[in-house]
Amino acid sequence: MLEIQNLHVSYGSRAVLRGVSLTVRPGEVVALVGPNGSGKTTLLRAITRVVPWRQGDVLVAGQSVSRMSRKEIARWIAVVPQSIALPIGYTALEIVLMGRTPHLGFLAQEGPADHRIAAKSLELVGAAQFAGRRVDELSGGERQRVILARALAQRAPILLLDEATANLDIGHQISVLQLVRRLARQNQYAVVAAIHDLTLAGMYADRMELMCGGRIVCSGKPREVLDQERLAEVYGAQVTVLRDNHLPGPVVVPYGDGIAAAVPEAT
Repeated sequence: MLEIQNLHVSYGSRAVLRGVSLTVRPGEVVALVGPNGSGKTTLLRAITRVVPWRQGDVLVAGQSVSRMSRKEIARWIAVVPQSIALPIGYTALEIVLMGRTPHLGFLAQEGPADHRIAAKSLELVGAAQFAGRRVDELSGGERQRVILARALAQRAPILLLDEATANLDIGHQISVLQLVRRLARQNQYAVVAAIHDLTLAGMYADRMELMCGGRIVCSGKPREVLDQERLAEVYGAQVTVLRDNHLPGPVVVPYGDGIAAAVPEAT
């Protein structure tokens, strides 16, 4: 279980997180949503101590990550960033094998079991065909799937995704989020995902945390959080939230004066 307790983070004199508390249980997918600058990425970075906090704590299975080594943290928590500079000249399989590093001894080499895990991870994200290709030859979306495969190869029980589907087309966005939800259900992963697309977040998350100004301002099931007036206030934009029992979740439609008349009334 991942437990965030009253977390405060500042950059100099500027407070970025203000008393954030959150618990994520095994088998649960939690979506972090909110406008740019609301603190989503900072929260994900603070969980692994990439960004230090000045107050509060982060517990994994009851143990503070502040007392863990970087290698211990990597055994517990895998991270999929929005973008990352991958080393030039490495194949996709070699990049994914790097996810096995937390499980290797000092100067140890990857064995057959590690190669099987890496190959399976590429297969899970639909990138097995890229195994022998250099990552600098892949598109942005293809590289993003390789990065996700590397995180899966860590076999860590907690998975953090920071806009991990942002560079993917809609088909691969859906397949990745379906995979993440399936891993949570079947393998009891605890998943925290920052997602910009509110409709997709509502489709695949068990719970949603709406952030604004470094705080969680609303927490609950997507149907509870995705309220038209609340979203308009937090995002400063006009939206319509469509609800229908035949839909997998609420559909959030932003609009301006030019297309307001074309948006059907929410039911």
